Amino acid sequence: MPPDNEAIAEQVFVALADPTRRGILAELASGGPATATDLAARLPITRQAIAKHLVLLSEAGLVTAEPGERRRVRYRLRSEPMRVAQQFLAALARDWDSPLEALKKHLDQ
Repeated sequence: MPPDNEAIAEQVFVALADPTRRGILAELASGGPATATDLAARLPITRQAIAKHLVLLSEAGLVTAEPGERRRVRYRLRSEPMRVAQQFLAALARDWDSPLEALKKHLDQ
């Protein structure tokens, strides 16, 4: 069964709604794969809090967990769910643009 793009987009939007999760994604984007401990050293929240946020980001498909040395798990960004959300927004914008343009033309007459 093909993925439900609307459900994927919804998970992405829920994940991105929290500024801490956006910060974690920004850190992974700028610094590359990292452990929860690495991220805690760079962000003003605890490792435990980061670990909880990473679970949600993982469930949304935005990060993937990779086993590392000494049982440390490194998290890496995944861009595909973000692309799905971008496509969802682009389609929504197209759906809005036509009626808004028609309204503008009508009002200009």
